Amino acid sequence: MKVRYLKSNRIQFRRIVTILIVVVALIAVAWTIVQSNQSSQHSGSSKIEVGAAAPDFVATNTEGQQVRLAEYRGKVVLINFWASWCKPCVREMPLIHSVFQSKDNDIETLFINVGEAKGTVNEFMKEQQFTFPVIIDVTGKVSSLYRITGLPATFIIDKTGRFRKVVLGEVTDYTLLRTWLEAAKDPR
Repeated sequence: MKVRYLKSNRIQFRRIVTILIVVVALIAVAWTIVQSNQSSQHSGSSKIEVGAAAPDFVATNTEGQQVRLAEYRGKVVLINFWASWCKPCVREMPLIHSVFQSKDNDIETLFINVGEAKGTVNEFMKEQQFTFPVIIDVTGKVSSLYRITGLPATFIIDKTGRFRKVVLGEVTDYTLLRTWLEAAKDPR
């Protein structure tokens, strides 16, 4: 009796494991198809080129406000893509936060969190004592437009809506960052 019970449990366990493997495989295939379709929608180069027009987007920030990039035309815009689990992102945040706090009327700072829930972002912001609003990109719609493949990623967009500087990786020098921002004020 005991042996039959153990064999029955083993068979059920194997069935469950098999079903889980099939489900994971189906999810992986679906993910690959979605990623393939998204990458084929981007024509030309797979990276953002300096001088190219920045793609417009509409998203909601942690304060519930709709943010549209096109509304900042005439200002320099610093866009920073980040996540709370990304160590380089966390290291550069005080530097980028200082740009936000400078209250330069010609510069807008947009912080875009990639892939995390609003609660996670709000908790992180509270722990770190940052006060700026964050755009939550849980679905990856905005990061896909900007072809984000790694974090952090920082884009400086000039007053005409064109990319002036693209930094893939951590920004470590505040003076250099300010130089890039000031240069973007002059739309040559």
